Amino acid sequence: MIASIQGKVAATGRDHVIITTGGIGYRVFVPFPTLERVDSTGETFLHTTLIVREDSLTLFGFATTDEREVFDILLSVNGVGPKLALAILSTLSLDSLRNAVVGERAEILTRVPGIGKKTAQKILIELKDKLKFGLDTAPVSAFDDINSDVLDALVALGYSIVEAQTAIQSLPADAPQNVEDRVRMALGYFA
Repeated sequence: MIASIQGKVAATGRDHVIITTGGIGYRVFVPFPTLERVDSTGETFLHTTLIVREDSLTLFGFATTDEREVFDILLSVNGVGPKLALAILSTLSLDSLRNAVVGERAEILTRVPGIGKKTAQKILIELKDKLKFGLDTAPVSAFDDINSDVLDALVALGYSIVEAQTAIQSLPADAPQNVEDRVRMALGYFA
């Protein structure tokens, strides 16, 4: 089992990085938030999971052990393979996934490409027992209907779901409760 990798970033792709260490280049598939954190000109360290199949050995890398742990938990859900688990982590932040599970909000999971309503319900049911939450099981930032509308507006403007969620989470607690003002304030995050 390869638990981590450290080396020089030789190249980056849409969903992977190539890390050279010991004269060997390893293709490591990573979620979008991890890809954004990788210094494409320097050295990097990733926590990894190796998936062994009959016809391939595939390495998946993560910036944090929490991301790797959630990836492994997602793989234990019947019908969720490595590519879908990676898509979930590329589309939703860990907080958003946690909010979806705690609040039983399947519509948050359906934003992930490849997940329909039935699959989202199944994932929520299975994750409820598998994800471990601390004493603070209340959602970090509840994704109510207003925030969902703001998220949809930001995505329609071309931002990724992860970027939109980060902008929404940066809104102050006393932010106005109408969609237009919240979108305007969220756009200020990108300025």
